[in-house]
Amino acid sequence: MSQQLNSDFPIPDIVVALPEVILAVGGMALLMLGVFRGDRSTRTVSWLAVLTFLIAAVVVIQQPGDRVVAFGSTFVVDAFSKFVKVLVLLGSSVALIMSHGFIRSEKIERFEFPILIVFATLGMCMMVSANDLISLYMGIELQSLALYVLAAFNRDSLRSTEAGLKYFVLGALSSGLLLYGCSLVYGFSGTTTFEGIALALTSDGASSAQNIGLIFGLVFLTAGLAFKVSAVPFHMWTPDVYEGAPTPITAFFAGAPKMAAMALFVRALVGPFPDLTPEWQQIIVFISIASMLLGAFAAIGQTNIKRLMAYSSIGHMGFALVGLAAGTEDGVRGVLIYLAIYLAMTIGTFVCILSMRRTEGMVEDIDDLAGLSQTKPLMALSLLILMFSLAGIPPMAGFFAKFYVFLAAIQAELYTLAVLGVLSSVVGAFYYIRIVKVMYFDEPAEAFAYPMSGEMRVILFGSVAFTALFFLYPSLLVATATSAASALF
Repeated sequence: MSQQLNSDFPIPDIVVALPEVILAVGGMALLMLGVFRGDRSTRTVSWLAVLTFLIAAVVVIQQPGDRVVAFGSTFVVDAFSKFVKVLVLLGSSVALIMSHGFIRSEKIERFEFPILIVFATLGMCMMVSANDLISLYMGIELQSLALYVLAAFNRDSLRSTEAGLKYFVLGALSSGLLLYGCSLVYGFSGTTTFEGIALALTSDGASSAQNIGLIFGLVFLTAGLAFKVSAVPFHMWTPDVYEGAPTPITAFFAGAPKMAAMALFVRALVGPFPDLTPEWQQIIVFISIASMLLGAFAAIGQTNIKRLMAYSSIGHMGFALVGLAAGTEDGVRGVLIYLAIYLAMTIGTFVCILSMRRTEGMVEDIDDLAGLSQTKPLMALSLLILMFSLAGIPPMAGFFAKFYVFLAAIQAELYTLAVLGVLSSVVGAFYYIRIVKVMYFDEPAEAFAYPMSGEMRVILFGSVAFTALFFLYPSLLVATATSAASALF
């Protein structure tokens, strides 16, 4: 049931956006703390940021399940936004905890680091609840401006600076495409709200010329959003940024922003353009197939594990888009299940990558994992489970993620898309299993120098346990995702 709050009284609107208010106020308070106490407060600010995320997550969970719109229908809270916000807040919290040891050892322990993650997360939550083209753009830019700085956070590293510059330049291009698409949609529909656009499409007076104009706008809008999820052909920034950015930032990029951008992608197509589903379905099918194929084949020759994870991420976003291409409630459910499982798998994998450290510093080559089963057997076993899950091998969680999106595609009679997806998954399994082969069958390389911290062990255990044991009790996630997907239809 949809509920419109009275715009004459701003306090209820603020209550609707309470998680975002908590993040905004928390971020500004932590900024003041950092300014007055300097860089020695970084660890304190970081843990307080994690606490802010957890408080916001609790508030999100406690919000009513009914659809509520606020701020003149520009902001919406429903079961869909609640599901994704919890994933975003969880991903941001874990990425921040994972960064503690790295930023200290690399001597980039500055208080701005956790604050930038807080403001990026605020932007993501606004993206997930966007119900208007203006609020959509504001959320994206708030997230992106923080991410540009984070990518180049290690100012003494040429790779990190280059990564930040590439991300900024290409991000500005994508924002231009997105804005041009928004202006066309506004020009031909006369409104920026999602409900208004849907109404303009269904009204009796809607002309074929108006619909063609909206389709042009939709193409540019889709191009801008495809950049944010690093889908082909707007993926070009991903490998360089993943490799060049500090590793905890790469872990952050691979998690929370992907959740928010994919959720926005789903809402921005399913909500305002239900009558143009056949048109945008063609676009999504193309970028889904292209992303899956590029992710499968381009990763084969990679020697740097962070670049490999970048191509893996492109491929996995292609798989998630299979669910969106179906354009159905089951398809959206498949996307949400895929995002939750992908977040768990990625976090665990990056814990292992962050533990690849020798006395001379971090190492990133896949060959540095040689013989890991002999030097660090538990880490090797964890990485084996995660690689099998990323490859979609049953009974790991990754198999079920792909199962639900392919099932939705088959039900929508997108048989070619499903077949190409399965074939891409088979090809992609090669480079995941190659890592397992290096760990278990190659001659041992020099052992990693430092033991994993207690925080990292807990995160890795949670990730591996979820991935390996998901098949025992999948109904909780499936039921929650089903409820969240139904909120959009």
